[in-house]
Amino acid sequence: MKMKHMMQNQTQSASANKKISTYLTMIVLIVMALAVTALFIAVETYLVGDQLAAGVLAGIGVLALVLSVFLLYQSKMQSAQVKIEVPKVMTTIGCVKPCDQKTVREFQRGDYVYKELDSSCQCGGKQMITGIFKEVKEKEKTYNV
Repeated sequence: MKMKHMMQNQTQSASANKKISTYLTMIVLIVMALAVTALFIAVETYLVGDQLAAGVLAGIGVLALVLSVFLLYQSKMQSAQVKIEVPKVMTTIGCVKPCDQKTVREFQRGDYVYKELDSSCQCGGKQMITGIFKEVKEKEKTYNV
């Protein structure tokens, strides 16, 4: 149950990131289109003879175009750096008889705690799943010198 819930949360966060990225891309493309429009209007205004208005429109167009290209580039680079690491889920198998033999293997679909397995222990007793856990990797610690 918890594994299914974890996978749903990761899928939802990945789709939310994708939606945000899509919305951001759409906004940037709209700003780019407005910047190009401002540049065309600046050229027409310059040809009419109003150099001050043409300069202002050209400045706004160039600035908006440069900023939108930069934002698009940064958002693509940032989304490429995001990595979702799925933790390994492990199953602990122990002997029903008190021989204290325990083995750990990767989680398989259908595993649950107190499930008796068909395989037998070396002592001849039945084996049972005694625990299910996720493997946690410790992050590297950095020390400031």
